[in-house]
Amino acid sequence: MSDMHESAEPGRGDAHFAVFPDCEEAAAAARFFRQPATRVLTHASGRPWLIGHWSDTEIMTARAPGTALAAIGWCGADPQHLQRRAARMRDLTEVDALARFLPGSFHLVATHDGQLRVQGTASGLRLVFHARIGGVHVAATSADLLAAALGSRPDTGRLAVRLLWPVPHPLYETSVWEGVDAVSPEDALIVSADGQRVRRSRWWRLPEPTLTLARGAPAVREALAEAVDVRTRPAGVVSCDLSGGLDSTSVCFLAARSSASVVAATWPGRDPADADLAWARQAADHMPKVDHVVWDADASALVYSDLLGIDDLLDEPTIGVMDRSRVLQQLPWLAARGSRVHLTGIGGDHVAWCSEAYYHRLLRTRPLFALHQLRGFRALWNWPLGETARALADARSYPHWLADSARRLRAPMPESSVTGSLGWGMPPRLFPWMTAETERLARGALLASAARAEPLHRDRGLHTDLELIRTCTRIIRQWERMATRAGLPMASPYLDDRVIEACLAVRPDERVTPWQYKPLLTEAMRGVVPDECLRRTNKAEASMDASDGLRRHRGDLMTLWTDSRLERLGLVDGGELRRLAQRPSAPGLRDAILYSTIACEVWLRARDRAPGPGSAVG
Repeated sequence: MSDMHESAEPGRGDAHFAVFPDCEEAAAAARFFRQPATRVLTHASGRPWLIGHWSDTEIMTARAPGTALAAIGWCGADPQHLQRRAARMRDLTEVDALARFLPGSFHLVATHDGQLRVQGTASGLRLVFHARIGGVHVAATSADLLAAALGSRPDTGRLAVRLLWPVPHPLYETSVWEGVDAVSPEDALIVSADGQRVRRSRWWRLPEPTLTLARGAPAVREALAEAVDVRTRPAGVVSCDLSGGLDSTSVCFLAARSSASVVAATWPGRDPADADLAWARQAADHMPKVDHVVWDADASALVYSDLLGIDDLLDEPTIGVMDRSRVLQQLPWLAARGSRVHLTGIGGDHVAWCSEAYYHRLLRTRPLFALHQLRGFRALWNWPLGETARALADARSYPHWLADSARRLRAPMPESSVTGSLGWGMPPRLFPWMTAETERLARGALLASAARAEPLHRDRGLHTDLELIRTCTRIIRQWERMATRAGLPMASPYLDDRVIEACLAVRPDERVTPWQYKPLLTEAMRGVVPDECLRRTNKAEASMDASDGLRRHRGDLMTLWTDSRLERLGLVDGGELRRLAQRPSAPGLRDAILYSTIACEVWLRARDRAPGPGSAVG
């Protein structure tokens, strides 16, 4: 594992580490991970247990004879409670109940009678990977920690899959590194005492959505309040996004109730029709103790900014590079104001709202109700009647849908959003600049996956909701690393497992309706957020920022496709991409179809700057 990125400091949001079983072979393998800057926690035997980077404030441990527990990240556990759990533990399966109880967002590591257990979060924000190193299985929180020890390189076939737009479940859950395997978020990794065998143990399942809005809203309020409290409890100064939207406004009001001093930051949109600033100021007027900072809209970084300068060493490509400059721009200033963590409203769209795909089932179980709602959705989203009817009639299983998608990778994008909204998701596509080799590799991976794939839930609505959450957290986990490197850790309370569970337990027909905007969050925040701030019924789109960015940074895109790393691998036609960069107003480009290609190219270029093959995350 290489030393930390120059200028990076370990801290909240930046914990990354490898985990070792308690055996001699693992102790030998640990030499690949030891560096002067790394920290070590040991087993009772004195052999290494955890090696990596973390701050004292983000790790909590408990030990008892034959047992040890460690929670690393934002964990709301009471130390005495964790100690009692460790003292009473008789079997590793008892960790399931602990993982489903504790608030926050953290990795949970346990060892009992020699066996090792490692898990992240059901949201996918904190992941687990593993590889065989020195003859034993080693787990880690970042895939390239293991790749560095193995000296492995990115797998070209897996990179081809990442060029799909979008990448469907379960293909985005894989590691892109040769020899490194990923663990699904709902599973824990169990490593035998001798480090020779691994297995997966399912620890989390989606809640059945049976609660009414009236019954579910208090649980959502409690879970979100606790998620914010986990971050604000240490007091000091915290900062929050205050975009004017309901998601960030709710987090800000909850933070304002804590003992922390709160700085609320607003970036107005460039579009004169954007009402965010007015809503943000209205909310700030109700929080007199909060320091409200309004940035200059024209000074905000555009989408596509600074793509050539990105050198974050991440463990996988991410479309988060598109908005990296926008996300990080304010953080150094807020850190200078004393903020120790920046809270965002990211994830509110994914948990408080939900997919219209639930109405595929509801049409079959409550047809009159569903038809009434679907008429509203058609008007709201301009769904054509014929395409809506075809989407509702489509009864394909998830594996069947995935296999069909593999055969239609070059088909035109669906003309209407209804195909993805009422189906298993938006069908993946390849674009003209992607080569026949990319198509061969991607199609093969999709067909192989379809032969064994299962949806995240039998109901395509719950499947889609969880898939959207997990594709979001794949981006946020990388932004969190970038943010800490930029000087201020960020956290997104909506993406805590307890918040997700509380939201997804509410009946979908009461969570998503064409007649009301985010009814669940509105009801949950009643009494916390003033009623006049709960009346907003839309959100800003920032489409002007995206189109301006594409036009202004087309020179950077031209440079990006000159000596393209993807072109060297035979995955893209560089000439086609360079021609496209000369006409950024070409039809389709506003639909983000370049994002996956840019993400992979930027990632490969950042890896090229690393000191050696498989260099680790900072």
